[in-house]
Amino acid sequence: MYNDKVLNEFSCPKNAGELKDANAVGQVGNASCGDIMKMYLKIEDGVVKDAKFQTFGCAAAIATSSVATEMIKGKTVEDALKITNKQVVEELQGLPPQKIHCSVLAEEAIKEAIRNYKK
Repeated sequence: MYNDKVLNEFSCPKNAGELKDANAVGQVGNASCGDIMKMYLKIEDGVVKDAKFQTFGCAAAIATSSVATEMIKGKTVEDALKITNKQVVEELQGLPPQKIHCSVLAEEAIKEAIRNYKK
């Protein structure tokens, strides 16, 4: 069901855990499957300096969280906001159709964290 890239990101996720000095936090969830994704960002001078996540969910939810945090590190806030779920899926070299919603959660978590940062 999952390709090797997804399985690797699930079994050895990057950036898992809470970021103690985060100044941007966003939490999103999917009521139909029960996945909850919380993303922590450290933004300095308009750039995402660090990113971590805490995700309760399936292998795809954890894998998308992992690659999404890697994708936004070092990007400006504006460029981080442009990350799409399609790009997350491409970074994972694909997801089963029934798991695409996990990539949507990753995109939404980034946007929610940055939205909270801008408040």
